[in-house]
Amino acid sequence: MPTTEKIFLDARELEHPIPLERAIAAIRELNKDNYFYMIHRKNPIPLIELAKEQGLGVFNKEDSNGTWHIIIARDRTRDLGALCDV
Repeated sequence: MPTTEKIFLDARELEHPIPLERAIAAIRELNKDNYFYMIHRKNPIPLIELAKEQGLGVFNKEDSNGTWHIIIARDRTRDLGALCDV
């Protein structure tokens, strides 16, 4: 069974539009065996909408510190919530 690779981006200190640009580049590289995991200071609605338009699976959750955890995967059957570090 292939290993699952996490493509990680900590966008909390990055200024607009860098998080969106880096996230788009990362999701272009997704295949069925990896996923994109981003932490951000806000919920990136444009990224989430773009991922959904492309038919990708999306999970987003705000933790108790107000940090958003966003997971995007090409495999829509994957339990993305189980991959969340919160």
